[in-house]
Amino acid sequence: MNIKKIISVFGDMSADCNSKKNINNFKRPFNRNLNSKAFTLLEVLFVLMIISTLYLTVQPMLGNSAQKAKESVLKNNLRTVRDVISRFYKDNQRYPSGINELTEKKYLMFAPVDPITGKNDTWIIVNSGIGKNDVYDIKSGAAGKTTDNIEYSEL
Repeated sequence: MNIKKIISVFGDMSADCNSKKNINNFKRPFNRNLNSKAFTLLEVLFVLMIISTLYLTVQPMLGNSAQKAKESVLKNNLRTVRDVISRFYKDNQRYPSGINELTEKKYLMFAPVDPITGKNDTWIIVNSGIGKNDVYDIKSGAAGKTTDNIEYSEL
């Protein structure tokens, strides 16, 4: 095959590649020119669809994480206060008269907060016996159940 025939079929490509006039003549999808800095409506909708799909797949996994964190803090607070009550009993041979006595005698730095209610005065005080005004145990005063379907007051 002759080189002149090939050039005549495809044209002189070196001249076409170097001219800026021919680059701008290419058709772009959706009639968008090369100097445009905006997005088409279709591109924006496509990105929104991808973001919403990702959100819908991740949201169920993260939905209960904040509630589970609060429950974990509640269990930790209860465990700590119960440990402090038993230490107080070993030191004084009696149970404290209230949570304030534990803070006054520096067994606790401050009264713990119930993370479910967000307050430190909603604890349910369990006495050591009938007619006694002391703190044998504490329970959460929050209404409702945990994610494991256990009453908060039974933790």
